[in-house]
Amino acid sequence: MTEVLNNIQFSYFPHILKFKFDAGTSRGVLRSKKTYFLKAKTNSAKIVEGWGEAAPLPKLSIDHRLDFEDFLAQLCSNLSGANVPSSENEVLSWVQENIPEEFPSIRFAFEVALLDLFNGGKKMIFDTDFYQSQKAIPINGLIWMGEKDFMLKQINEKLEAGFDCIKMKIGAIDFDQECELLAYIRERFDDKTITLRVDANGAFSPDEALNKLERLSAYDLHSIEQPIRQGQLEAMAELCKYTPVPIALDEELIGKHSAENMKFLLQHVKPQYIILKPTLVGGIFQSNAWIKTAEEQNISWWMTSALESNIGLNAIAQFTCTFDNSLPQGLGTGQLYHNNIPSPLDIYNGTLRYKGGEDLWDLDEIGKN
Repeated sequence: MTEVLNNIQFSYFPHILKFKFDAGTSRGVLRSKKTYFLKAKTNSAKIVEGWGEAAPLPKLSIDHRLDFEDFLAQLCSNLSGANVPSSENEVLSWVQENIPEEFPSIRFAFEVALLDLFNGGKKMIFDTDFYQSQKAIPINGLIWMGEKDFMLKQINEKLEAGFDCIKMKIGAIDFDQECELLAYIRERFDDKTITLRVDANGAFSPDEALNKLERLSAYDLHSIEQPIRQGQLEAMAELCKYTPVPIALDEELIGKHSAENMKFLLQHVKPQYIILKPTLVGGIFQSNAWIKTAEEQNISWWMTSALESNIGLNAIAQFTCTFDNSLPQGLGTGQLYHNNIPSPLDIYNGTLRYKGGEDLWDLDEIGKN
Protein backbone atom coordinates (compact mmCIF):
# COMPACT_ATOMS: atom_id res chain seq x y z
CA MET A 1 0.00 0.00 0.00
CA THR A 2 1.37 3.41 -0.99
CA GLU A 3 2.35 5.63 1.91
CA VAL A 4 0.52 8.94 2.11
CA LEU A 5 1.89 12.04 3.78
CA ASN A 6 -0.85 14.08 5.40
CA ASN A 7 -1.35 17.79 5.90
CA ILE A 8 1.54 19.02 3.75
CA GLN A 9 2.10 22.77 4.06
CA PHE A 10 3.38 24.81 1.12
CA SER A 11 5.07 28.22 1.16
CA TYR A 12 7.27 30.17 -1.23
CA PHE A 13 10.14 32.66 -1.07
CA PRO A 14 11.08 35.08 -3.88
CA HIS A 15 14.79 35.52 -4.51
CA ILE A 16 16.74 37.75 -6.92
CA LEU A 17 19.69 35.89 -8.44
CA LYS A 18 22.50 38.26 -9.44
CA PHE A 19 24.72 37.40 -12.41
CA LYS A 20 28.49 37.68 -12.09
CA PHE A 21 28.61 39.29 -15.56
CA ASP A 22 26.30 40.60 -18.26
CA ALA A 23 24.83 37.37 -19.67
CA GLY A 24 24.13 38.07 -23.33
CA THR A 25 21.70 36.19 -25.56
CA SER A 26 20.03 37.10 -28.85
CA ARG A 27 17.01 38.13 -26.76
CA GLY A 28 18.97 40.64 -24.69
CA VAL A 29 21.32 40.89 -21.71
CA LEU A 30 20.55 39.44 -18.26
CA ARG A 31 22.01 40.98 -15.11
CA SER A 32 19.60 39.54 -12.56
CA LYS A 33 16.80 37.00 -12.51
CA LYS A 34 13.89 36.51 -10.14
CA THR A 35 13.25 32.99 -8.93
CA TYR A 36 10.83 31.47 -6.40
CA PHE A 37 11.78 28.77 -3.91
CA LEU A 38 8.95 26.45 -2.89
CA LYS A 39 8.94 24.69 0.47
CA ALA A 40 6.83 21.61 1.21
CA LYS A 41 6.75 20.74 4.91
CA THR A 42 5.19 17.99 7.00
CA ASN A 43 5.02 17.53 10.76
CA SER A 44 3.94 13.88 10.64
CA ALA A 45 6.67 12.18 12.72
CA LYS A 46 9.24 14.92 12.63
CA ILE A 47 9.52 18.15 10.72
CA VAL A 48 10.79 17.43 7.22
CA GLU A 49 11.17 19.99 4.46
CA GLY A 50 11.42 19.53 0.71
CA TRP A 51 12.52 22.33 -1.60
CA GLY A 52 11.73 23.07 -5.24
CA GLU A 53 12.18 26.05 -7.53
CA ALA A 54 9.97 27.89 -9.99
CA ALA A 55 12.17 29.98 -12.26
CA PRO A 56 10.30 31.34 -15.30
CA LEU A 57 12.53 32.93 -17.93
CA PRO A 58 11.71 36.49 -19.06
CA LYS A 59 10.52 36.75 -22.69
CA LEU A 60 10.49 32.96 -23.04
CA SER A 61 8.50 31.03 -20.41
CA ILE A 62 4.77 30.90 -21.02
CA ASP A 63 4.29 31.53 -17.30
CA HIS A 64 6.44 34.66 -17.18
CA ARG A 65 3.39 36.86 -16.55
CA LEU A 66 2.27 39.61 -14.21
CA ASP A 67 0.02 37.38 -12.12
CA PHE A 68 2.67 34.66 -11.59
CA GLU A 69 3.40 35.38 -7.94
CA ASP A 70 -0.27 35.91 -7.10
CA PHE A 71 -1.10 32.53 -8.62
CA LEU A 72 1.77 30.82 -6.79
CA ALA A 73 0.64 32.33 -3.49
CA GLN A 74 -2.93 31.18 -4.10
CA LEU A 75 -1.75 27.67 -4.97
CA CYS A 76 0.31 27.41 -1.80
CA SER A 77 -2.74 28.46 0.22
CA ASN A 78 -5.21 26.21 -1.60
CA LEU A 79 -3.00 23.10 -1.62
CA SER A 80 -1.73 23.37 1.96
CA GLY A 81 -3.27 20.61 4.04
CA ALA A 82 -3.18 18.18 1.12
CA ASN A 83 -2.59 14.47 1.54
CA VAL A 84 -0.25 13.22 -1.21
CA PRO A 85 0.77 9.63 -2.01
CA SER A 86 4.53 9.32 -1.78
CA SER A 87 5.37 7.12 -4.79
CA GLU A 88 7.16 8.90 -7.60
CA ASN A 89 4.50 8.29 -10.25
CA GLU A 90 1.66 9.32 -7.95
CA VAL A 91 3.47 12.52 -6.95
CA LEU A 92 3.91 13.47 -10.59
CA SER A 93 0.27 12.64 -11.35
CA TRP A 94 -0.92 14.67 -8.34
CA VAL A 95 0.97 17.72 -9.61
CA GLN A 96 -0.52 17.30 -13.10
CA GLU A 97 -4.00 17.17 -11.64
CA ASN A 98 -3.63 20.16 -9.33
CA ILE A 99 -1.53 22.68 -11.26
CA PRO A 100 -2.55 24.03 -14.69
CA GLU A 101 -0.30 23.38 -17.68
CA GLU A 102 -0.06 27.15 -18.22
CA PHE A 103 2.40 27.25 -15.29
CA PRO A 104 5.16 24.78 -16.26
CA SER A 105 7.79 26.17 -13.86
CA ILE A 106 5.36 25.87 -10.92
CA ARG A 107 4.64 22.27 -11.87
CA PHE A 108 8.38 21.59 -11.80
CA ALA A 109 8.75 23.30 -8.41
CA PHE A 110 5.99 21.21 -6.81
CA GLU A 111 7.32 17.98 -8.33
CA VAL A 112 10.80 18.60 -6.96
CA ALA A 113 9.70 19.84 -3.52
CA LEU A 114 7.45 16.81 -3.00
CA LEU A 115 10.01 14.27 -4.23
CA ASP A 116 12.60 15.86 -1.95
CA LEU A 117 10.14 15.76 0.95
CA PHE A 118 9.27 12.09 0.43
CA ASN A 119 12.96 11.19 0.24
CA GLY A 120 13.59 12.71 3.65
CA GLY A 121 14.41 16.31 2.75
CA LYS A 122 18.02 15.40 1.90
CA LYS A 123 17.97 16.95 -1.61
CA MET A 124 17.82 13.44 -3.03
CA ILE A 125 15.21 13.90 -5.73
CA PHE A 126 16.07 10.58 -7.38
CA ASP A 127 18.17 7.74 -5.99
CA THR A 128 20.98 7.63 -8.55
CA ASP A 129 24.75 7.12 -8.66
CA PHE A 130 25.07 10.88 -9.21
CA TYR A 131 23.72 11.49 -5.69
CA GLN A 132 25.00 8.38 -3.95
CA SER A 133 28.51 7.91 -5.36
CA GLN A 134 29.50 11.14 -7.15
CA LYS A 135 29.04 9.76 -10.67
CA ALA A 136 30.07 12.62 -12.98
CA ILE A 137 27.82 14.02 -15.70
CA PRO A 138 29.66 15.32 -18.80
CA ILE A 139 28.48 18.87 -19.51
CA ASN A 140 29.12 21.54 -22.13
CA GLY A 141 31.01 24.72 -21.33
CA LEU A 142 28.73 27.63 -22.16
CA ILE A 143 30.08 30.71 -23.97
CA TRP A 144 27.86 33.74 -23.48
CA MET A 145 27.42 36.49 -26.04
CA GLY A 146 29.31 39.74 -25.78
CA GLU A 147 32.19 41.56 -27.39
CA LYS A 148 34.52 39.29 -29.35
CA ASP A 149 37.33 39.62 -26.78
CA PHE A 150 34.94 38.68 -23.94
CA MET A 151 33.80 35.58 -25.82
CA LEU A 152 37.39 34.63 -26.63
CA LYS A 153 38.29 34.94 -22.96
CA GLN A 154 35.44 32.59 -22.04
CA ILE A 155 36.52 30.08 -24.67
CA ASN A 156 40.07 29.96 -23.34
CA GLU A 157 38.83 29.60 -19.77
CA LYS A 158 36.57 26.67 -20.70
CA LEU A 159 39.33 24.91 -22.62
CA GLU A 160 41.76 25.38 -19.75
CA ALA A 161 39.15 24.02 -17.34
CA GLY A 162 39.05 20.72 -19.21
CA PHE A 163 35.78 20.98 -21.12
CA ASP A 164 35.70 18.81 -24.23
CA CYS A 165 32.29 20.14 -25.32
CA ILE A 166 31.89 23.88 -25.94
CA LYS A 167 28.53 25.53 -26.62
CA MET A 168 28.65 29.06 -28.00
CA LYS A 169 25.68 31.39 -28.14
CA ILE A 170 25.54 33.18 -31.49
CA GLY A 171 23.33 35.71 -33.20
CA ALA A 172 24.08 38.93 -31.32
CA ILE A 173 27.43 40.11 -32.68
CA ASP A 174 28.68 40.17 -36.27
CA PHE A 175 28.30 36.71 -37.83
CA ASP A 176 31.78 36.88 -39.36
CA GLN A 177 33.27 37.46 -35.92
CA GLU A 178 31.33 34.50 -34.53
CA CYS A 179 32.74 32.33 -37.32
CA GLU A 180 36.23 33.59 -36.47
CA LEU A 181 35.75 32.42 -32.88
CA LEU A 182 34.66 28.98 -34.05
CA ALA A 183 37.64 28.87 -36.40
CA TYR A 184 39.91 29.78 -33.46
CA ILE A 185 38.79 26.61 -31.66
CA ARG A 186 38.95 24.38 -34.74
CA GLU A 187 42.47 25.52 -35.64
CA ARG A 188 43.58 24.10 -32.30
CA PHE A 189 41.27 21.13 -31.75
CA ASP A 190 39.52 18.83 -34.22
CA ASP A 191 36.00 17.50 -33.69
CA LYS A 192 37.32 14.29 -32.11
CA THR A 193 38.98 16.35 -29.37
CA ILE A 194 36.48 19.16 -28.83
CA THR A 195 32.76 18.93 -29.56
CA LEU A 196 31.32 22.26 -30.71
CA ARG A 197 27.70 23.28 -30.33
CA VAL A 198 26.11 26.63 -31.15
CA ASP A 199 22.83 28.12 -29.95
CA ALA A 200 21.17 30.77 -32.11
CA ASN A 201 18.11 31.24 -29.85
CA GLY A 202 16.06 31.82 -33.02
CA ALA A 203 18.28 34.67 -34.25
CA PHE A 204 18.35 33.72 -37.98
CA SER A 205 15.62 34.63 -40.41
CA PRO A 206 14.23 31.73 -42.49
CA ASP A 207 15.60 33.34 -45.68
CA GLU A 208 19.19 33.47 -44.43
CA ALA A 209 19.27 30.39 -42.21
CA LEU A 210 20.38 27.75 -44.73
CA ASN A 211 23.24 29.89 -46.03
CA LYS A 212 24.44 30.52 -42.48
CA LEU A 213 24.17 26.82 -41.67
CA GLU A 214 26.31 26.04 -44.71
CA ARG A 215 28.98 28.46 -43.48
CA LEU A 216 28.82 26.99 -39.97
CA SER A 217 29.24 23.46 -41.32
CA ALA A 218 32.89 24.29 -42.05
CA TYR A 219 33.58 24.07 -38.32
CA ASP A 220 32.41 20.46 -37.85
CA LEU A 221 29.64 21.39 -35.43
CA HIS A 222 27.83 18.79 -33.38
CA SER A 223 24.56 20.76 -33.61
CA ILE A 224 22.83 24.12 -33.68
CA GLU A 225 19.99 24.92 -31.33
CA GLN A 226 16.90 26.69 -32.61
CA PRO A 227 18.35 28.44 -35.70
CA ILE A 228 15.08 30.29 -36.41
CA ARG A 229 12.40 31.64 -34.11
CA GLN A 230 9.90 29.08 -32.83
CA GLY A 231 6.45 28.79 -34.40
CA GLN A 232 7.62 28.66 -38.03
CA LEU A 233 7.06 24.94 -38.47
CA GLU A 234 7.17 24.75 -42.26
CA ALA A 235 10.41 26.71 -42.42
CA MET A 236 11.92 24.66 -39.59
CA ALA A 237 10.90 21.38 -41.25
CA GLU A 238 12.55 22.54 -44.48
CA LEU A 239 15.72 23.45 -42.60
CA CYS A 240 15.85 20.11 -40.79
CA LYS A 241 15.46 18.32 -44.12
CA TYR A 242 18.35 20.06 -45.88
CA THR A 243 20.61 21.29 -43.09
CA PRO A 244 24.34 20.44 -43.22
CA VAL A 245 24.44 20.92 -39.41
CA PRO A 246 22.22 18.78 -37.14
CA ILE A 247 19.41 20.88 -35.65
CA ALA A 248 18.19 20.68 -32.05
CA LEU A 249 14.75 22.04 -31.18
CA ASP A 250 14.65 24.00 -27.92
CA GLU A 251 12.16 26.88 -27.65
CA GLU A 252 9.99 25.03 -30.20
CA LEU A 253 8.95 22.58 -27.46
CA ILE A 254 7.44 25.26 -25.20
CA GLY A 255 3.68 25.12 -24.84
CA LYS A 256 3.27 21.70 -26.47
CA HIS A 257 1.61 19.77 -23.64
CA SER A 258 -0.48 17.01 -25.18
CA ALA A 259 0.90 13.75 -26.52
CA GLU A 260 -0.72 14.58 -29.87
CA ASN A 261 1.04 17.95 -30.12
CA MET A 262 4.39 16.44 -29.17
CA LYS A 263 4.07 13.67 -31.72
CA PHE A 264 2.89 16.03 -34.47
CA LEU A 265 5.77 18.45 -33.92
CA LEU A 266 8.47 15.79 -34.06
CA GLN A 267 6.94 13.87 -36.96
CA HIS A 268 6.38 17.04 -38.98
CA VAL A 269 9.68 18.84 -38.33
CA LYS A 270 11.92 15.76 -37.96
CA PRO A 271 14.73 17.41 -35.98
CA GLN A 272 17.97 15.60 -35.32
CA TYR A 273 17.80 16.43 -31.57
CA ILE A 274 15.54 17.96 -28.96
CA ILE A 275 16.66 19.80 -25.84
CA LEU A 276 14.68 19.53 -22.64
CA LYS A 277 14.38 22.26 -20.02
CA PRO A 278 11.94 20.97 -17.38
CA THR A 279 11.20 24.52 -16.17
CA LEU A 280 10.00 25.47 -19.65
CA VAL A 281 8.26 22.33 -20.88
CA GLY A 282 6.22 21.46 -17.79
CA GLY A 283 8.46 19.64 -15.35
CA ILE A 284 9.54 16.05 -14.89
CA PHE A 285 6.29 14.42 -16.02
CA GLN A 286 6.24 16.35 -19.31
CA SER A 287 9.96 15.84 -19.89
CA ASN A 288 9.44 12.09 -19.56
CA ALA A 289 6.69 12.31 -22.18
CA TRP A 290 8.96 14.24 -24.57
CA ILE A 291 11.75 11.70 -24.15
CA LYS A 292 9.41 8.78 -24.83
CA THR A 293 8.00 10.48 -27.93
CA ALA A 294 11.44 11.41 -29.26
CA GLU A 295 12.96 7.98 -28.71
CA GLU A 296 10.04 6.34 -30.51
CA GLN A 297 11.11 8.37 -33.55
CA ASN A 298 14.86 7.78 -33.08
CA ILE A 299 15.45 11.42 -32.15
CA SER A 300 18.21 11.97 -29.61
CA TRP A 301 17.99 14.44 -26.73
CA TRP A 302 19.87 16.09 -23.92
CA MET A 303 18.87 18.03 -20.83
CA THR A 304 19.60 21.68 -20.10
CA SER A 305 19.00 23.91 -17.11
CA ALA A 306 17.12 27.17 -17.61
CA LEU A 307 19.18 29.48 -15.38
CA GLU A 308 17.78 28.04 -12.16
CA SER A 309 19.69 28.27 -8.90
CA ASN A 310 21.40 25.19 -7.49
CA ILE A 311 18.05 23.99 -6.11
CA GLY A 312 16.60 23.53 -9.60
CA LEU A 313 19.91 22.52 -11.16
CA ASN A 314 20.37 19.72 -8.63
CA ALA A 315 16.94 18.30 -9.45
CA ILE A 316 17.55 18.43 -13.21
CA ALA A 317 20.94 16.75 -12.84
CA GLN A 318 19.49 13.94 -10.73
CA PHE A 319 16.58 13.52 -13.17
CA THR A 320 19.04 13.31 -16.07
CA CYS A 321 20.87 10.48 -14.34
CA THR A 322 17.76 8.32 -14.29
CA PHE A 323 18.45 7.81 -18.03
CA ASP A 324 21.34 6.21 -19.89
CA ASN A 325 22.36 9.23 -21.95
CA SER A 326 26.06 9.77 -22.66
CA LEU A 327 25.74 13.11 -24.49
CA PRO A 328 27.16 16.18 -22.73
CA GLN A 329 24.33 17.89 -20.89
CA GLY A 330 23.68 21.62 -20.50
CA LEU A 331 24.10 21.70 -16.73
CA GLY A 332 26.93 24.15 -16.15
CA THR A 333 24.91 27.13 -14.95
CA GLY A 334 25.61 26.80 -11.23
CA GLN A 335 28.54 29.23 -11.39
CA LEU A 336 26.58 32.13 -12.90
CA TYR A 337 25.47 33.93 -9.76
CA HIS A 338 27.03 35.91 -6.92
CA ASN A 339 24.31 34.69 -4.57
CA ASN A 340 23.52 31.14 -5.62
CA ILE A 341 22.44 28.69 -2.91
CA PRO A 342 25.60 26.98 -1.54
CA SER A 343 25.44 23.30 -2.42
CA PRO A 344 27.51 20.12 -3.00
CA LEU A 345 27.32 20.60 -6.79
CA ASP A 346 30.79 20.92 -8.25
CA ILE A 347 32.14 21.39 -11.78
CA TYR A 348 35.39 19.53 -12.38
CA ASN A 349 37.21 18.88 -15.66
CA GLY A 350 34.13 19.44 -17.80
CA THR A 351 31.77 17.41 -15.61
CA LEU A 352 29.18 18.10 -12.94
CA ARG A 353 29.47 16.15 -9.67
CA TYR A 354 27.50 15.96 -6.42
CA LYS A 355 30.22 15.94 -3.79
CA GLY A 356 27.91 14.58 -1.12
CA GLY A 357 27.04 15.81 2.31
CA GLU A 358 23.65 17.14 3.30
CA ASP A 359 25.40 19.76 5.43
CA LEU A 360 26.90 21.36 2.30
CA TRP A 361 23.51 22.85 1.47
CA ASP A 362 22.98 26.28 3.02
CA LEU A 363 19.34 27.33 2.81
CA ASP A 364 19.60 30.20 5.29
CA GLU A 365 19.98 32.73 2.48
CA ILE A 366 16.77 31.73 0.70
CA GLY A 367 14.67 34.80 0.14
CA LYS A 368 17.47 37.18 1.15
CA ASN A 369 19.12 39.43 -1.46
